[in-house]
Amino acid sequence: MELLASPLGIALAALLGLLVGSFLNVVIHRLPLMMERRWAAECADMTGQPVPAQPPLNLLQPRSRCPACGTAIAWYQNVPALSYLLLRGKCRACATPIGLRYPLVEVLTGGLFAWVFAMHGPTWTSLAWMGFVAALIALACIDWDTTLLPDDITLPLVWAGLVVAAVGWSGVGLPDALWGAVAGYLALWSVYWAFKLLTGKEGMGYGDFKLFAALGAWLGWQALIPVILLASVVGAVVGIAMKCTSGLREGGYVPFGPFLALGGLFALLVGPERLLTWIGL
Repeated sequence: MELLASPLGIALAALLGLLVGSFLNVVIHRLPLMMERRWAAECADMTGQPVPAQPPLNLLQPRSRCPACGTAIAWYQNVPALSYLLLRGKCRACATPIGLRYPLVEVLTGGLFAWVFAMHGPTWTSLAWMGFVAALIALACIDWDTTLLPDDITLPLVWAGLVVAAVGWSGVGLPDALWGAVAGYLALWSVYWAFKLLTGKEGMGYGDFKLFAALGAWLGWQALIPVILLASVVGAVVGIAMKCTSGLREGGYVPFGPFLALGGLFALLVGPERLLTWIGL
C-alpha cells in the first residue's frame, strides 16, 4: 500500500476528478433536457400527436457550446478549471459570463477523488467511492436546478451500493447495505405520507426516497440517522436564509436532495460515528 499516500497517485486521482467533473457539468445541464424530451415524446405517443423533429440531444451530442450565443467551444477552451481562469469567466465569442458553478463542480470532484484515493489507494474500493461521489454531485446540482432527482441516476446508485457491498468494495456488509436501502426508502416514504395526510400537501418527492435508499445501501443503515440529521439542519438553515433574503423560488420550495447528498458526502469523509459526535448524539 505504498502508493496509498503517493503524491503522484493523489495528483492523478485529482486530475481524473477534474475530467469527470467536466463531464458532470454536461450531465447536470443535459439530462433534465433529455428527460423533458422523453416526457414530451411519451405524451405525444399517448395522444397520437406527431413528435416534432429536433436535433439530437444526448450526453455526447451536440458539442459543448455557449448557451448565450451558440458558439461551439473548442477543446482548448474546455480544459477543466484552467479554461475558466484563462477566459476570465466569460465566453470568448460574446463575453457572456460563465457560471462559477462549472469550475466549482470540477474542482470539488477533483478534490473528493483525491481524498478517496488518499484513503483507499489504487483499489476497486477507490473506484467505487469515486462513482458514488460523482453521482451525488450530479444529483445535488440537478435537484437544486430543477427539483428533479432522475431515476437514471438514483436507481443505478441503489443497485450499485448493494453490489459493491456484496463484493466487499465499500467496506459495508451486505446485510447492513440491504437494510440501509430498505430503511432509507421507508423512512422518507413514511414522512411523506404522514405530512400529506396531516396537511394535504406533498412535502418531498419520490426521488428523495430513492436517494436516501441509495445512501443507506452505500453507507449502511447505521449512517442514516446522522445523514438525515445533518441534511435537515443544513436544509433548515439554508431555507430560513433564503426566506429572509426573498430567495425562495415560486411555492417556497427548497429541494431536499442537495442536503441529503451533502450528508452522504460528509458521512463518507468523516465517518457516521464522528458525524453523530459532531451533531451531539
